[in-house]
Amino acid sequence: MKAASVRLLAVAILTVILFGCAGKTGIGWPRPEGRLPDPYLIAEIPFYPQKVHQCGPAALAMALNWSGVAASPQEVAEQVFTPARKGSLQSAMVAAVRRNDRIAFLLAEPADLIDEIAAGHPVIVLQNLGLSWVPVWHYAVVVGWNATAGEVILHSGTTSFKPTAFATFERTWARSSFWGLMVLPPSRLPAAAQEADYLAAVSPLEGMGRWQTAMRAYRSALERWPDSLPATVGIGVCLYGLGALESAEVHFRDAIEHFPGEGVLFNNLAQVLLDQGRRDEALDAVRQAIECGGPLKAHFEQTLKEIRNH
Repeated sequence: MKAASVRLLAVAILTVILFGCAGKTGIGWPRPEGRLPDPYLIAEIPFYPQKVHQCGPAALAMALNWSGVAASPQEVAEQVFTPARKGSLQSAMVAAVRRNDRIAFLLAEPADLIDEIAAGHPVIVLQNLGLSWVPVWHYAVVVGWNATAGEVILHSGTTSFKPTAFATFERTWARSSFWGLMVLPPSRLPAAAQEADYLAAVSPLEGMGRWQTAMRAYRSALERWPDSLPATVGIGVCLYGLGALESAEVHFRDAIEHFPGEGVLFNNLAQVLLDQGRRDEALDAVRQAIECGGPLKAHFEQTLKEIRNH
């Protein structure tokens, strides 16, 4: 619905306003006889040999299949491979995950790698196996470790469960600024995710019209963060996007009971009421949004003007 992008405020705006950013830290590798099992492998992830220039499609196919999406490297290549570059751009990899109704979650910190692998989540990493001035970019999938041997275990190239020294892996991974991608079903949350990072990973699905997937992910977020205003708003936005106006109304009214001072909920309720032809009720709702004030007040005032002119 066009109106959703004009007046119904979505999660992307809230995450920018409510949350900040963290800096990157180093990897804390597991230690022998530490808290984590050693060695450790995610055994259930499939392996596809990576052909020349096709490491991206193969790595993504491995992660998609692990997440429950049946996809061959050849099928994935149609979505991500750029012949002119003889490779796959990171942005294309992320977009393909979303087109397959999965959550594309980028690691916020390299230190999160260990917690995610321990939780059974394979991580696609981008390495530079060459030099800074002669880069050889390569996607691999981290599937485990052997702390006693000081090795991380990768699905890489033509070798499954390939051992690589911690120091070598960290050095080659650092050259991509520790770019790491997880492919998760909407029912499964990252182990180490902060609320803002996860919601930022889900919200682009709204712009793609993947309403059902986004809504399932927001419901999963609420299981971990029951008082998450953005996730609550996100569910209502998805219901609206699906055209379920009555359900969206009920949702926003229930949410207002839980968050009575949050103008974004009144604003979005106003849009839902307007779309049902209930202009006077919509005006009352948006006026309550304006009374709540806050950093989104200008948006609420714009909604009021649009409803008056409707």
